[in-house]
Amino acid sequence: MIVSMRIPRLLVTALMVIAAFVAATPASGHVLASAPAVDDPPRDEAEPWRWPVDGGRQVVAAFRAPAHQYGAGHRGIDLAAPADAPIHAPAEGVVAFRGTVVDRLLLTIEHANGYVSTYEPLSSALSPGQRVAAGDEIGMLSTGGHAPPGSLHLGVRQNGAYVDPMALFGGAERAVLLPCCGYAR
Repeated sequence: MIVSMRIPRLLVTALMVIAAFVAATPASGHVLASAPAVDDPPRDEAEPWRWPVDGGRQVVAAFRAPAHQYGAGHRGIDLAAPADAPIHAPAEGVVAFRGTVVDRLLLTIEHANGYVSTYEPLSSALSPGQRVAAGDEIGMLSTGGHAPPGSLHLGVRQNGAYVDPMALFGGAERAVLLPCCGYAR
């Protein structure tokens, strides 16, 4: 009697595991790879990023990852900065873009390891192709864009995916997963 009760339970468990795997597999049949952690992107530890604004570290608006690629979120951080404050390159790189996009003065820098940083609103005399070293002045805080007045928006992508810039400065909080439904093991 005990053996006959175990077989249906094992069969149900096996079917649930198979169903979960099939549901997580796209129609192409390829298993989805897990995405890198937003708060812990790999980087070259020999060249840590420098804070781009003089003075203390004050974040006006933190990074909020979107639920999906086109979802709502805040794909960067807004840093407190006085009017006309000099802004510095956080890491060595090459200017990829300088200009206005939908009323926003932007500067974009390509860095090592697939990182791209974008600053707004920023007025700058730099031109695409110019190299910058960590700490070099890249421009002055301007006005406009979507960042609150008196703040600089800094967005960072790695290989095209937005990441929390604070991880590069050593200030991102790690996610803590809590047990569900009262179960603790």
